[in-house]
Amino acid sequence: MAADIALLVLLAAFLHAGWNALVKTASDRLLIISAIAFGQCMAGILVMPFVPAPDPASWPAIAVSTTCHYLYYIFLYQAYRFGDLSLVYPLARGLAPVLVAMGAAIFGREILSLPAIAGVMITAAGIASIAFFQKSSLKNNSSTLFFAMGTGVIIAGYTVADGVGVRLSNSPFGYIAWLFFLEFPVILFVVYRRRGRIVRLLHREWKQFAGTGICSVFAYGIVIFAVNFAPMAAVSALRESSVIMAALIGTLFLGERPFRQRVIAAVVVACGVAMVTGVR
Repeated sequence: MAADIALLVLLAAFLHAGWNALVKTASDRLLIISAIAFGQCMAGILVMPFVPAPDPASWPAIAVSTTCHYLYYIFLYQAYRFGDLSLVYPLARGLAPVLVAMGAAIFGREILSLPAIAGVMITAAGIASIAFFQKSSLKNNSSTLFFAMGTGVIIAGYTVADGVGVRLSNSPFGYIAWLFFLEFPVILFVVYRRRGRIVRLLHREWKQFAGTGICSVFAYGIVIFAVNFAPMAAVSALRESSVIMAALIGTLFLGERPFRQRVIAAVVVACGVAMVTGVR
């Protein structure tokens, strides 16, 4: 992976960790999660008039990715109903790079080198270890495990769809704009569910809402742009390092523990990422 693309994906990872920290501090998680859809939909509307429309060959991928995103919101919300963010997030994101590598090989004909495959596995293990340090929380909580792992499968689904679709689109920014615009049903659903309260909720949590929306637009947009130039599995593994960034943010600034295990996990992920991206 080229150094400039790797730096962009690391920026996306940092932004993703940032909006997850905002979600963590919100009192109405559904509202703040909907900021992802709102920010992306608004960005899509603003960009569409200025970029070419994606090639028709990419529309099946847009349909698959959009469907996966709708399922993503459902599964993520349900996962957070049953489990903590610090448990659900690493489980979901740690599974994704391995599944993306498999999907990229099947649908994108991307075969990684053995060191890169090992790097993906190491990265995924390091990410998921954050959750398994809390294995006592998983006991007798099959719902958390089901929805978190399901979220990981869905993440892999839209990542592979976007990797294939953006390459067929002949217009990466057009692909991103239309994909973002199609988030609007999520906004309508949340407005319906929070009817009568949404103005008051937004007044109270507008900072988290705005921060989540802005960070998610750039975080996801960068990743879609990156898979146009780099292997999907490599981008996924590097991007999911956001889990470690979020864990370290929690440790250093929010006083979360355990500290030692999170540092060890960060080192493991860094080694895996170095192998994936070709850093020596």
